[in-house]
Amino acid sequence: QVQLVESGGGLVQAGGSLRLSCAASGRTSSNADMGWFRQAPGKERKFVAGIRWSDGSTYYADSVKGRFTVSGDNAKNMVYLQMNNLKPEDTAVYYCNAGQVVRGHYYGLDYWGKGTLVTVSS
Repeated sequence: QVQLVESGGGLVQAGGSLRLSCAASGRTSSNADMGWFRQAPGKERKFVAGIRWSDGSTYYADSVKGRFTVSGDNAKNMVYLQMNNLKPEDTAVYYCNAGQVVRGHYYGLDYWGKGTLVTVSS
């Protein structure tokens, strides 16, 4: 019921920036909060950032706080991830996700895009 399409990944040098976009569609997309996860080579998929549409509150993994900013426009069914001061350890496939924010925590539902690859060189 939710379709997600990511874009904006690419190759960037350490210290550089990228802006990822996610377009959401489907019957339940307007009711779901949204977030970003990433999966590095040989690692499990982990939470990166999320946004609660009702008030615009945002949530971040400790590893990206101060460097990444999640934003969006629920009316347009778009969510973005501005990534600054990128580090080699940020290298991963980044996935858009539909979920819910409950008691200050983002819980992902089983709705995913196909991902966009971000590679950060030293």
